[in-house]
Amino acid sequence: MNKKLVAALSGGAVVLMALSGCGGDDSETKTNDWAKKVCDQVQPQLTKIADANTSIQQATSDSSKPADVQKTDSAAFQSISDAYKSLGTAVNGAGAPPVVDGEQTQQEAVKELNATSASYAGLKQKVDALDTKDQASFADGLKGVADELDKLSKNGDQALQKLQSGDVGKAMAKQPGCQKPTPSGGGAAAPAGESAS
Repeated sequence: MNKKLVAALSGGAVVLMALSGCGGDDSETKTNDWAKKVCDQVQPQLTKIADANTSIQQATSDSSKPADVQKTDSAAFQSISDAYKSLGTAVNGAGAPPVVDGEQTQQEAVKELNATSASYAGLKQKVDALDTKDQASFADGLKGVADELDKLSKNGDQALQKLQSGDVGKAMAKQPGCQKPTPSGGGAAAPAGESAS
């Protein structure tokens, strides 16, 4: 019942994985300094998101009870929401990137990251409100959450893509903090009660 949710989450992760960039050469010190300032704060958030996605996948593969799935998904959405908010703070704190329209690009990216954070917080509230005592109702509600998540993963990454284009994108791609993380096992996003069997 949660497979669509997992698929949608995978799509959402792709949006953020764009932060891992696509390689390239750039020797401008200012651009590299800006990228380092952002990327040093990005890695923990990317890991948090990857761990949250893993916890949702584990809850699905374990054929967990609705109450357990709800608890895991709720914690995961909260974690993802927090991560996007922290990313917005990181981009905001780094100042405008040293490129044409840098200030506008930065402001749009921050606005987008904060909006994504709010959207995940909204998904958490919806999951929290689902009736876990009625399996069919819960499955229907979860499908609705997955549909919203799917839309969220397909929309709203234009500002981030702009932020990661050109010289700034090349500089970000070279920073270790903006490299795609490996999930640490999912424990961070799923509090007590979630054990793989």
